[in-house]
Amino acid sequence: MPSHRLLVRAGYVRRAAPGGYSWLPLGKLVLDRVTEIIRQEMTAIGDQEVHFPALLPAEPYRTSGRWTEYGDDIFTLADRRGAEHLLAPTHEELAALLVKDLFSSYRDFPVTLFQVQTKFRDEARPRAGLLRGREFLMKDAYSFDLDSAGLQAAYDRHRDAYERVFTRLGLDYTVVHAMSGAMGGSASEEFLAAAPVGEDSFVGCTACDYAANTEAVLTRAPAAGDPDAHPPLTVHDTPETPTIASLVELANARGLGGRRDWTAADTLKNVVLTVRRPGAEESELLVIGVPGDREVDLKRVEAAVHPATVAVFDDWAAHPELVRGYIGPQLLEKLAVRYLVDPRVVAGSAWLTGANEPGRHAVDVVCGRDFTPAGTIEAAEVRAGDPCPACATGELTMRRGIEIGHIFQLGRRFTDAFAVDVLGPAGKPVRPTMGCYGIGVSRAVAAIAEQHHDERGLVWPAAVAPCDVHLVAAGKGPQLDAALDLGGRLAAAGLRVLVDDRTHVSAGVKFTDAELIGIPRTVVVGRRLADGYVELRDRAGGERVELPLDGLVERLAGEARAARGDGV
Repeated sequence: MPSHRLLVRAGYVRRAAPGGYSWLPLGKLVLDRVTEIIRQEMTAIGDQEVHFPALLPAEPYRTSGRWTEYGDDIFTLADRRGAEHLLAPTHEELAALLVKDLFSSYRDFPVTLFQVQTKFRDEARPRAGLLRGREFLMKDAYSFDLDSAGLQAAYDRHRDAYERVFTRLGLDYTVVHAMSGAMGGSASEEFLAAAPVGEDSFVGCTACDYAANTEAVLTRAPAAGDPDAHPPLTVHDTPETPTIASLVELANARGLGGRRDWTAADTLKNVVLTVRRPGAEESELLVIGVPGDREVDLKRVEAAVHPATVAVFDDWAAHPELVRGYIGPQLLEKLAVRYLVDPRVVAGSAWLTGANEPGRHAVDVVCGRDFTPAGTIEAAEVRAGDPCPACATGELTMRRGIEIGHIFQLGRRFTDAFAVDVLGPAGKPVRPTMGCYGIGVSRAVAAIAEQHHDERGLVWPAAVAPCDVHLVAAGKGPQLDAALDLGGRLAAAGLRVLVDDRTHVSAGVKFTDAELIGIPRTVVVGRRLADGYVELRDRAGGERVELPLDGLVERLAGEARAARGDGV
């Protein structure tokens, strides 16, 4: 990815292990500036900073159930006494226990705590540099309120603060509806930074402000019909038609069911998966029915069945009752195989689907008459042009993005798990309700790099750049001395300055490196020094102007403070 390549080339980070990176001086300066912007906005809404340990005891996570839910995604270890621990993936349990320990009365609430802490995730395949690592820096906040109204207010407060944070970081982002996953709760939203290389797909509506991660998109279901309004089910020989395309071609050629206008959307595709629940020794079979013009999106399936894990079924020899390529829903209930369908498969809808015999398909297989699914599931791929689930007129457009923030209304999952009760105003116990609000700090650095670069290198926004000014001496002797003197005066004026004082490389190499490093402004001390002038280069716009040394420090100091938002 561009961010990975450029951050390494420009000397910001260095790979230390799979999924683990060392932050070099320039990188640490950027990381600290991003962190400080986040910290300013969190304290501005009344959050108080704490710091939980990264090495956590197993027992609280066993109590909440997440020791098992996380499965292989967490790092676990035992100390010399055999006590089990984990490296923290998140800290809801610790936050709930801390509030239980410290607060006992409704007068203490609301409470909101935040921290900036290293988190760990045992990624099966670390990739994309800082965007998908095993060790990463996060800001997470936890709110505790006495009722749902208080939780909503805290959620809205953090949502607004996040918008200010990402605007100050110079990110182009979208807020989308999302799945809650391992956090649970009633509502959640993601903040996605637009990027062609982003691992998250999300949709937007052409007619309203609806936006959602594809995992959270809801399907607009058609109206149900009368199951008895269709002809009886009939079975037909359809040899050599194990795919939807071959089936549709044959159905139209033969006029199955008296029709020659069959499309893939008229067929019912049945996909066999295996689902393993946390702590289970064996997997269960799950068959999902979707219209034949759609593929099953495993990420959507996993989001729907979380915390269970999903895999494509491949042990056909062990289940001869499942006829590969010709599976129909008619026998699944008798076989005690769980069958879930796409919301488009409604009562009274009739389908062309498998007859559970090799080389045979059935016509007029009606939902509610010939089969009854166990429920519905959002599993089919989402496509551009699909109708918007929020309005009656718009269509969905598709984009890709990088998750940089996620906020949740957790409710009482964790306060229930640890029996966090306080004395209420009526003298009876009240159980607080929680919210959780996360920002990937190190991931945000990579997202900024993804959005702010060109063919020559990084182009940092002023608010997060490692330095305000990059000074380059185009020659030795007087030019170098003048650059060092100017750097000292700029630093005394409150600017962070990088001075390239190398004497063993050419001016051309220095200019190339300056563009790669990407500091917003470069001052070149060169051939016109004798006349009292230097050259100022703007990294983003590419403009170059000659300015007199007199008054330069004051000008650059004022412009830098304004650009990075000092005093906000």
